[in-house]
Parts: sequence; structure tokens; C-alpha cells
Amino acid sequence: MASGRCTLTIFLPLTYIPFMDSSLAQAKSEFERIFGPGGKIHVIRAPGRVNLIGEHTDYNDGLVLPIAIEPQVLVVCRGRDDGMVRLASTAFQGELAEFSVQRKIERGKPAWSNYGRGVAAELIAAGIPLPGMDALIANTLPVGSGLSSSAAIEIGIAQAFLTIAGLTIDLDRLAVITQKAEHEYAGTPVGIMDMTIVAGARAGHAMLLDCRDLSREYVVLDPKELRVVIANTMLEHELHTGEYAQRRKQCEQGVEFFKKKQEPQIRSLRDVSMQQLTSAKGKLPETIYRRCRHVVSEIARTRDAAALLCRRDYDEFGQRMLESHASLRDDYEVSTPELDFLSTEAMKVKGVYGARMTGGGFGGCIVALAQPRAVDALKDHLTKTYEQKFKVAPEVYVTTAAAGVSVLE
Repeated sequence: MASGRCTLTIFLPLTYIPFMDSSLAQAKSEFERIFGPGGKIHVIRAPGRVNLIGEHTDYNDGLVLPIAIEPQVLVVCRGRDDGMVRLASTAFQGELAEFSVQRKIERGKPAWSNYGRGVAAELIAAGIPLPGMDALIANTLPVGSGLSSSAAIEIGIAQAFLTIAGLTIDLDRLAVITQKAEHEYAGTPVGIMDMTIVAGARAGHAMLLDCRDLSREYVVLDPKELRVVIANTMLEHELHTGEYAQRRKQCEQGVEFFKKKQEPQIRSLRDVSMQQLTSAKGKLPETIYRRCRHVVSEIARTRDAAALLCRRDYDEFGQRMLESHASLRDDYEVSTPELDFLSTEAMKVKGVYGARMTGGGFGGCIVALAQPRAVDALKDHLTKTYEQKFKVAPEVYVTTAAAGVSVLE
């Protein structure tokens, strides 16, 4: 990739703030109801993300092309001088988590608090002194939808600690710290993509991220020409369950095969060419072969798609999205009938360039790239046909590419 490692700190310019004044006021009012008035209150905004293409490539050192989206997490916070951390969430009314940054931080209950516990523990382990804090997590991102609500919460909480402490850190370091927190405390072996885009997104741009060295290029996603439409199947996916970990293990088994049979310097599927993979057909177990074929082809598709987006060749970009979905469905086997249905139905609407499942799979959302004038028809069609088929209405979001984490107040 042409660009080098990004040098922006986590405090990014507030070039794009997708929130309503009423939502901010409501979050602050709820914070004061729970924790009481007074003191200096800060508000952090952390966006969700959707991946346009490049699925299950991040933990294979591959390429991804995500954007930050307008649905977001707000963290309303205030410092404490006793080292105690108290966390509340609008998604879990009546539950309050407490722990101290002055003692060893353990996993605990309620389960959602482990995102905050993990972030605090890993920041401290990285040598960053933390204050105590009261914080309310106000979430407009649907949990379990594949839109990275967990990464938004983790990055938002990390920024809250840093803001209260008056500190800044490099966004790459922040992404690695919060990724480790999710591994160790939430028990989900996520790749680096989610944290990196939530921290470092630019408004009006997609990020072509190299997950091996974290170099990136920002590709214009012109809101005058394009809208991103996300449709939620309403099937909550659980990435910490066995299927996600199994796919990672199958990729690792493929890497071990190529290390032994091909080149010992192969470190991940990123290093395997399609020619090498084709030559291994019949030697690799069939399932492992298909898992590897998805990853190797998806990395190539993502590189190609980014170049097409740069050239504003939206028709061909959409074709790569369709190819990606087919590969995820047939080779990686992480799609569902609901995801397949929404992807197929989206392509029946004039002005839609492409559609595919997005996120880890086994539920969650599809993402479609469309002309602005096609958005209303697409929303109506997906809602009507999906409800007829599955007896539940999908949630449909329309977004442009948003900025990464920011301090609002």
C-alpha cells in the first residue's frame, strides 16, 4: 500500500458529528439521574462500523475496506478521585458495575461490563495511569448486529479515561490495546479492523486497511453519489461462540500446511497465492481448502474493489460485493438464509450497485451500496419482502461514511 503508518492521535478533528442535540441532552440527563449532578462532564462519541468488503481477512493479515457509520455510542463520563469506576448502560437499565483501577481488575458481572473492565486493565498494563470514573454508555447501535457495538464501546471507554486524564495516545496503539481487551475479557478473538476504523475513520472516506502492518489509504466515498444501506436480519450473532473460533482455527491449519509443503516463511494466508492454493487442491482437506480459497480470493477482491472505488466504477465495485457474498456463503459458510435473502432482494431495486453480508456472519446485517435516489425504494422493498418471508421487520439504516471517535464536550 502506498501510504505509511498513520500518525494521527486519537483526538481527531470534529469534522463530522452525526448526533441529534436531543440525544446528547437525553444522555447527559440520564447520566445525572444515575450518578448525580455536578463536576466536569465529558461526552465521547464512538461510531459503529460496516465493512464494505474484506470479510474474515483481518485475522489473516489481509486487507479490509470499512467505513465508520452514523449509528454510534455516546459515553458520558466524569472523573473520580478515589480510583473507583462505575459503569451504567442504557441497554441494561438498572445494572451498575463497579471496580477499582487501584486493584487488580478481574472479569465480573454484569457480563457487558467486561468490555470496560478489559479496557481499563489493558490501559494500565500498557503503562497508562488511569483516574476513577463514572460513565454512562448510551448506545444507538444494535447489539449483536455485526456493526461493531463492542469496538465502539471499548474505544469510547478508552477515550473517556484518556480525556479525564488529559492524555493522548497513537491510534494504532489504542487499537491494539482495545483489541487485547476484547480477547482477554470478552473472550472474542477479533481482528484489528474494528478498533482501527472506529478510532481512525475519516468522514466521507472508506479506509483500505492492511491488517498486517496497519498502513492505510483513505478512499473517497462521495455522499453526493453514494449511500450505504444496512439491513439487520434481527438475528443476533455471537462471535464468542464456537463457529468464529473454528473458522480461525481452520485458517491456521491451512497456514501450517503451506508452511510445511510450500514455503516456511509463510506466516498467514496473506502470503499464499491463488496459484499455490490451486496446486494444493486434493491435498488439503476439502473444508480447509474452501476456507483458504475464500480468504485468498477475498484479499484480492478487496484490493481490486478499492481501486474501482477510486475510479468511481461503482458497477464493478458492486460486482465484487456480490462475489464476496457468494464466497462467504459457499466457501466460508458463515451466511444464513436471511442474509442471502436480503442480499438477493436488494439487487432487485434499480440503482443498487451491490449487496453482501457484512460482519462475522451467522446473523447480523447486509450492506448495500446504492445511488441516493434508490434509498427509499430499497428500504421499502427490503422491509416489505423480509417481513413477508420471515415474519419480522428488519431494521434498515442509511448512512454515509462518518468520522472516527471524537470528544464532543
